[in-house]
Amino acid sequence: MRFLQFILLGLCVNHSQAGQPEIAPIWNLAALSKTPVTFTATNQSSVPGVRSLFFEGVPFNGKPTRVFAWYGTPTNAAKKVPAMVLIHGGGGTAFDAWVKLWLSRGYAAIAMDLCGCVPVGTYGKWQRHDNGGPAGWGGFDQIDQPQRDQWTYQAVGDSVLAHSLIRSFPEVDVDRIGVTGISWGGYLTCIVSSVDTRFKFAAPVYGCGFLGDNSAWLGTFEKMGGEKSMRWIASWDPSQHLKRTAMPVLWVNGSNDFAYPMDSWQKSYRITSGPDTLCLRVRMPHAHGGAGENPAEIHAFAENLFRGGAPLAKVLKQGRDGAIVWATFSSKVKIKNAELNFTKDGGKWQQRKWETTPAEIDGATGKASATLPEGTMVYYINLVDERGLVVSAEHQEIRTDK
Repeated sequence: MRFLQFILLGLCVNHSQAGQPEIAPIWNLAALSKTPVTFTATNQSSVPGVRSLFFEGVPFNGKPTRVFAWYGTPTNAAKKVPAMVLIHGGGGTAFDAWVKLWLSRGYAAIAMDLCGCVPVGTYGKWQRHDNGGPAGWGGFDQIDQPQRDQWTYQAVGDSVLAHSLIRSFPEVDVDRIGVTGISWGGYLTCIVSSVDTRFKFAAPVYGCGFLGDNSAWLGTFEKMGGEKSMRWIASWDPSQHLKRTAMPVLWVNGSNDFAYPMDSWQKSYRITSGPDTLCLRVRMPHAHGGAGENPAEIHAFAENLFRGGAPLAKVLKQGRDGAIVWATFSSKVKIKNAELNFTKDGGKWQQRKWETTPAEIDGATGKASATLPEGTMVYYINLVDERGLVVSAEHQEIRTDK
């Protein structure tokens, strides 16, 4: 416990203005913006309009690399289409089903493997290829390697190169490209949003920064030791990069996420300089597939920015007057209902029991309000529009365990 307190104290100092100097961006966007060379891949997809390829990735140990990817474009597209870059999470690989999802929406999409593998095998046990970069996840065991050979540097760089590649295809509208990622992919999306200013929006799912403050990896940091942990945080934690993120960001998470708890998530979205929208569902499952790939809020967010679709609701202000909590909002789609989500538990965020009760809506003033149950320790308000899409106010703590 003393060791963890030492680490956390050091990290708090590092996050303050009185702490260590801010590191300069280490990715060269000008170089990564060049279209990478592509190579033939033999993997076949059963999804119409999806093809496999390799592209030249960031050099690893001084040698060229090749990154496997699935790329798809809507069939019979009559004009340039918007596009998405899809960043998989831990145990994952390039998923053609994820590309298929965005094709069904009329988008081009690219999903690449970021651990030197091809999508042959089983979840978490994908086949490596000879020209791959470093294995994931987090690269904690690589901290003594040159910075440019560590996993986060490689994965962020290859994600930017995937963007450069998809921008080179004539059917893609370069002014309408977004990025989304799941879990470790959400973590990467946070950093990518600070590096690649060409994206029009980012949507990290689960992933956030401040991993050294409270996350699933505290035990890993303890094993690494204080000096190595601080070096990892200074280079690779999204908290060191998100302050440079200026694009719109849609943050999607669950109240009990095992890896990215609500307190670290909140610290992360508060340090960006662009507009942030929150979608925090009670006990949202943590997974690839429908859970992390298909939140309808991500699609609506993209449609608003790229096709003029109705935007998600916007929380304008929020507050508490005694036991009455409220949030004012604007929404072009009618808010069907609002809910107060609250917990009376302290302790680990992942283990808290969350309860939900209806909140009242005053449509004339655009205000949702509710009375806090006695004993509430943390709460937040969700707005649900007629499409069933959720937008969340920030969570607020009434008191904390000491």
